[in-house]
Amino acid sequence: MKLKDLLEGISVLQFIGNKDEEIQGISYSSKTVRPGYLFAALKGEKSDGLNFTGEALTNGAAAVLSDRPMPADFKKTWIQASDARKILALCSANFYSHPSKKMKIIGVTGTKGKTTITYLLEEIIKTAGFHPGVLGTISYRWPSMKIPAVRTTPEAPDLHKMLRKMLDHGTSHCVMEVSSHSLELKRVDGINFDVVVFSNLSGEHLDYHHSMEKYFQAKKRLFFLNRGKGMAVINNDDPWGKKLISQLNNHILTYGLEYPALIRVEKYDFNEKGIKASIKHPEGNISVTSPLLGKPNLYNILASISSALTLHIPVPAIEKGLSSLKGVPGRFEKIKNKFGLNIFVDYAHTDDALKNLLETARELNPRKIILVFGAGGDRDKTKRARMGKIAGTLADWIILTSDNPRSEDPQVIISNIEEGVKKTGSNKYEIQADRKKAIKQAISYGKRGDTILVAGKGHENYQIIKDKIFPFDDVTVIKKILREMEES
Repeated sequence: MKLKDLLEGISVLQFIGNKDEEIQGISYSSKTVRPGYLFAALKGEKSDGLNFTGEALTNGAAAVLSDRPMPADFKKTWIQASDARKILALCSANFYSHPSKKMKIIGVTGTKGKTTITYLLEEIIKTAGFHPGVLGTISYRWPSMKIPAVRTTPEAPDLHKMLRKMLDHGTSHCVMEVSSHSLELKRVDGINFDVVVFSNLSGEHLDYHHSMEKYFQAKKRLFFLNRGKGMAVINNDDPWGKKLISQLNNHILTYGLEYPALIRVEKYDFNEKGIKASIKHPEGNISVTSPLLGKPNLYNILASISSALTLHIPVPAIEKGLSSLKGVPGRFEKIKNKFGLNIFVDYAHTDDALKNLLETARELNPRKIILVFGAGGDRDKTKRARMGKIAGTLADWIILTSDNPRSEDPQVIISNIEEGVKKTGSNKYEIQADRKKAIKQAISYGKRGDTILVAGKGHENYQIIKDKIFPFDDVTVIKKILREMEES
């Protein structure tokens, strides 16, 4: 593709060079640049792409995109833009011929529930006879392809490349988790969204966004990217959802447990086998039978139903799709065993998510709840004491352990959490920094009818300690401990 075609419809501050240059690819990493590529020299949190233009040129870059003026000694094509990240996204859309315009795109944002909503919609769309693709926290997948996710929402060139591959493999609908980071960094600019979903908002990533208002503003961008074309599906029971509704004029479908939500619950029942509910919508009722557990998943189901109705999927396909999803990796994932224990692995890694997890577990009437959890290092430190306070209030016994400590001392992280536990006056806790030993202790304490919650890592199959990544999967560790118990 010629550079002038790559820049079609895009305004830049300055263009110096050859517009007829043939562009063979786009990269934001100098290491992956190949001959004929456009290199986006982006300024990041830890490094500046401008410092790597030399390496990009050595690897064959034909042109450089930057928000800074061209250096005096630069000999190749230079494109200066006021917002290089946005232009990178728009160029990526042009380069891959706008695949998002040729399929249905559903973007899901919010703090909790994104992954489960995408799994539910995937089943519903599949049941309706279409071919879904999913981009999210756990994996990127489409017909005949599944790869582990590197990040929740890929960088713009990777994102459009995957959408093109999806389209080429017959994908009809793409369901995408859209993170606040990706919105802030303009990764999804240039995507043609048909439906955008807001699940809820609670404290997370505040080390990056610094305040809840700024976090909300980042999420809000999704609903204004191509306003007027797509439908906004919003949780009317969430305070931030209400705020978002008040700032949108039309094309809104609300969901919640009761009136005035347009898609709402008439009746529901939770038990250890799942959820049964009757959901009212403008043209009738939808009967829900799902093996997913608890109120948070009822909200996820409501979001999925609302999105599916917006996509004009028939009610029988919605009902069948909801019942066919047996579970989501690392999301209140139950581990079967012969000891009468209810063991769950969950991704809960914020205070609000931990609260939802413990309340959901309590609704199942356990004899006792034993909780194992920690907190990630080099991330929002303010949530640690809040998590400890929630645990001290709602769990019967707590084992504080290590999560992904990264560059921090695990004991310091645990002490931060412990401060919150102590504020509740609870002394029903212990500390075991070795996560495997902590899980083993929790299981050994359990008696028939007890619930054991292993929280924080969910689907993750690694542990980050200092600058090294070690294999570690909560589910695998638990199953091995259970086998050893059976054999002893």
